[in-house]
Amino acid sequence: MPTGKSLSGNRTASPRSTAELFSPKVLLNLHSAISESGAIVTSDPLPTLVAEEVILVQLFQNLISNSIKYRGEETPRIHVSAERSGEGWLFAVRDNGIGVDPKYTDRVFGMFKRLHGAEIPGTGIGLALCKKVVERQGGRIWVESEAGRGATFKFTLPIRPTAVANRRRG
Repeated sequence: MPTGKSLSGNRTASPRSTAELFSPKVLLNLHSAISESGAIVTSDPLPTLVAEEVILVQLFQNLISNSIKYRGEETPRIHVSAERSGEGWLFAVRDNGIGVDPKYTDRVFGMFKRLHGAEIPGTGIGLALCKKVVERQGGRIWVESEAGRGATFKFTLPIRPTAVANRRRG
């Protein structure tokens, strides 16, 4: 598979198994938060994509970390899945947390935008970075949720970086 210039300009994008990144890297990076919360994190088989490893790790880490942070009273349950969709993959990170009121689903992706003030710690940049990463790869990200009923963050990524994404990087 071809490689390409990365978002940072220093590294190259190459085939990356999201399953291999998800298990050892993402879950290891979140080990403390997972252990402290008692979270149960599962996944379906995940595909191989042409992308920079650090970007995929950051994306999954931010989404899973948010699922843990915005948990409800129950043990956090987070499930990651992917299915082929057109010229790419549709990923979903589903949780049983506190959810997002549908009227705020666009706002959660804004830089420094937070819905819960100081009651839940954070900077308001995690989901904004996820959005930037996904869009620069030629995909899109959104959330489907209802307050009190968990959330499913969905994003698409092309099998190979698109011409638009490559021009942005070049």
